[in-house]
Amino acid sequence: MKLYLDTSTPVTILKLDDNEYQKELGRDTAEKLLQFIQDKLVENHWTWQDITEISFMAGPGSFTGLRIGAAVVNTLADQLGVPLFTHHGKQVPIIIPDYGREANISKPKK
Repeated sequence: MKLYLDTSTPVTILKLDDNEYQKELGRDTAEKLLQFIQDKLVENHWTWQDITEISFMAGPGSFTGLRIGAAVVNTLADQLGVPLFTHHGKQVPIIIPDYGREANISKPKK
């Protein structure tokens, strides 16, 4: 089963084969993303081991959303031993997010 993930916006898009799911995780992406995937796997009577490949929308988009999503798909692909692809279909060893611009890092207040 192919897993596709897009965390570039507050609305996370998850595709499991031909089934598409959307959920607004917003600022809770880090806490709720894996549970969202798990719930949809169970709903379709699949397990993590049924995943045969992973694709990820690497950006541009939300800095935090892309960073969290990339960490999740990179870890899953590594631990499950499955190939990892960009949303353009290019197989890669790891996903490197494309933020579309330089990071806007605030100066320390102290």
